[in-house]
Amino acid sequence: MEMYKEVQEEDAIYDKKRKVLLTLMEDYCKEDIAVAFSGGADSSLLLKLACECAKKQGKNVYAMTIQTELHTLEDLNIAEKVAKETGSFHEVLYVDELEEAGIEMNPVNRCYLCKKLLFTKIREKALQRGISRILEGTNADDLTMYRPGIQAIRELRIGSPLAEAEMTKAEVRRLAAEFGISVAERPAAPCMATRFPYGTRLDREKMKAAELGENYIRSLGFYNVRLRVQDNLARIEVDQDSLGQVLVHREEITGHLKKLGYQYVALDLEGFRSGSMDEIHNKKGDR
Repeated sequence: MEMYKEVQEEDAIYDKKRKVLLTLMEDYCKEDIAVAFSGGADSSLLLKLACECAKKQGKNVYAMTIQTELHTLEDLNIAEKVAKETGSFHEVLYVDELEEAGIEMNPVNRCYLCKKLLFTKIREKALQRGISRILEGTNADDLTMYRPGIQAIRELRIGSPLAEAEMTKAEVRRLAAEFGISVAERPAAPCMATRFPYGTRLDREKMKAAELGENYIRSLGFYNVRLRVQDNLARIEVDQDSLGQVLVHREEITGHLKKLGYQYVALDLEGFRSGSMDEIHNKKGDR
């Protein structure tokens, strides 16, 4: 009985947030808008809702995807597929993020520098289209973690409807599934710089090796996978309930990663944690 009551309360909270989000989107879509679009669950839900609301009001939605060396080609392919599903106008902006944002040495404020550059590029493109309203997919969970990029988003006055409606990641996935979005359960795919400690030079070949290593481990049936790289050590993060399965595939995973150039291969017993390289900042309470 108690569990049933808790479920009812959770559903009531979710329904309230859902209504708030839909109301926000109706307001945002009174004019043509641009959505910063990665192809992940957050921005895909945002784009879908924007297209639904804009269609009712005779407005246009532009999905704007930034492609850099810190993002994989798979990410771009998925973004193109989902944008087509929503019926939005899709534009891809190619940016040399490492050089233009000055983040070659992976500074602690990397996320701020990146977001400032990328959203400035999106704003410039949007203004060329006569669009002043830009939205992005920060959710409520992001606000509790070390996310210096959020400061840049606020400085540029980019709208964050999911965060405004206090939608958590789980709630975003739930609503995305309700709208039939194909990437509702897609694992988060942050930029490849997150695989390396701050202060480490972001080498293109090393980032590619980390990408290939993750793809291989994921191909064995794992959901969340991160390969955290420290010099010649590859530290594997998977969901806690999958730690034992890594040992089942120990020989093939180790062999594959050593072919990619890693001398040592380790399994992180704490399991997958989003932004584990930021934990020291989270503990300090930095935002």
